[in-house]
Amino acid sequence: MLLALVVGAGAGLGAVAFRWLIKTFTLLLSGHADYSAAAHTGNPHVPWLGKWFVVLAPVVAGLLYGPLVQRFAKEARGHGVPEVMFAVARRGGKIGSQVALVKSLASALCIGGGGSVGREGPIVQIGSALGSTLGRLVRVAEDRMRVLVACGAAGGIAATFNAPLAGVFFAMELILRDFTAESFGMVVLASVVASVIGRAALGSGPFLHLPPFAVHHLSEYALFIVLGLLAGAVGVGFTRVLYWIEDACDFVWRGPEWARPAAGGALLGLLLLVLPQMYGVGYPVLENAVAGKYTVVFLLVLLVGKIAATSLTIGIGGSGGVFAPSLFMGAMLGAGYGAVAHHLLPGSAGPVGAYGLIGMGAVFAGAARAPITAVIIMFELTGEYSIILPLMAAIVVATGVSRALSTDTVYTLKLRRRGVDIGETPRDAPLAGWLVASVMEALPDPLRASTPLADAAEALARSRHGVLPVLAEDATYLGTVTARSAAEGLAAAADSAPSVGSVVHLPRPVTEETALPDALDALVSAEGAGLPVFDASRTRLVGWITHQSVLHALHRDTAGGSGSEAPNAPAQAGRVGE
Repeated sequence: MLLALVVGAGAGLGAVAFRWLIKTFTLLLSGHADYSAAAHTGNPHVPWLGKWFVVLAPVVAGLLYGPLVQRFAKEARGHGVPEVMFAVARRGGKIGSQVALVKSLASALCIGGGGSVGREGPIVQIGSALGSTLGRLVRVAEDRMRVLVACGAAGGIAATFNAPLAGVFFAMELILRDFTAESFGMVVLASVVASVIGRAALGSGPFLHLPPFAVHHLSEYALFIVLGLLAGAVGVGFTRVLYWIEDACDFVWRGPEWARPAAGGALLGLLLLVLPQMYGVGYPVLENAVAGKYTVVFLLVLLVGKIAATSLTIGIGGSGGVFAPSLFMGAMLGAGYGAVAHHLLPGSAGPVGAYGLIGMGAVFAGAARAPITAVIIMFELTGEYSIILPLMAAIVVATGVSRALSTDTVYTLKLRRRGVDIGETPRDAPLAGWLVASVMEALPDPLRASTPLADAAEALARSRHGVLPVLAEDATYLGTVTARSAAEGLAAAADSAPSVGSVVHLPRPVTEETALPDALDALVSAEGAGLPVFDASRTRLVGWITHQSVLHALHRDTAGGSGSEAPNAPAQAGRVGE
């Protein structure tokens, strides 16, 4: 708890410092607090350049952060979150201590120089690096190190967006990818501390203000569902374009990596010259879109422009997040869709701003496939509960469309392109490549469901592990019964004669082709110390697996000298009815 509190405080202070760096570099390089809100004006520091300064601003920023990233922390390049996910899943939560400082400077320079990226990816990486550094200093175990990394990520999101709940669920859903009670509690503590610090320094008002909104007709939900369909497709499309442009930049560039951001910055500058609303994060433009200040055609231009500008910024080696750009795209899509719906169905469609806000959450869900985070963060950014039902409907639909169109998300695709699937057990992990068939033992004699518990008690007492399979009268598998459940059943029914079928438990099915790590997870969550093993078609029982059988196979394999190869399957295994 103490470490979580310290990490939360560090992440909160880091978020405040990072926001200040972005503001400072934006003022230095553009002459405005946010140039996207002052389109086609010049930089007062270099008035003789006029609006053409935007061509040079990304080049100057690239000359500063390019060598910094290449020399001190190459993992600071890009949008940051995939690197944190990889560190948690494959490196025991270890992140270089220099990453926090390098990422802060590089991302602030990139955004201040016009890079069309967000600040959530950098602050997640900054907070995570702080948590990892503290964990190494006090020498915590790897499982605790991962939780500290998640604490840092949650604290960063909570402080920079004034969204403590969203910070928690972002860390749990995307970074840890696990919802255990202990880790959840630590992440909540870090998020609370970071939010207190962030609110003290940055204010406590909501990020966006929702216009008056209410669903008056059930038919309106059909409009939100269609918006979810479109948003899911846009989220996947953004992911594809992002990595396609990154591949194109990799193919074209032949110079030193430290010079790549500066050289590519000239191309980004030309895009900003044509569409200055793409400069930096672009929150003022987003707010104008939600307020209904743009035409439908211009909203579509801004949507396409943001996809191109963000992809180009990342492709040339820039440093920044993709969360804020996905919100921007969602606002443009939703506001445009809402304007069209309001024109076609003036009596049924709600205000344009509501569709813009719902589109923000839905496009993020389509890109990142994190529906819980999407719902929570949009609720916290607006502070309005009236939008929650349409928001949930659109986000769930967008997530489903994303899953149907793509295997990966905007975060996991970057890792898969490196040959890393964080959803699979790494090849060098213990028991990797082992199947249940290689360690299972003979199936014990099963009990019939109609057998009285009093008669089954003796068989359970004699069983090696206090658990036996249960079959119906027609030999159909029903589940397992344990000595504990039998004893509790007998005690609770002193005046009756319960049968085995009344206390049967149906555990998660395991086949002979199930990976051994997955089978062990099922074994841990099951009631009892043994599980029946099905054949590949799940039509008959072919064996039995216990922790002892796994240990026996490991011992036999080690004694045999094979070391890294899985043992052979046993020659015989008991089968039901034999």
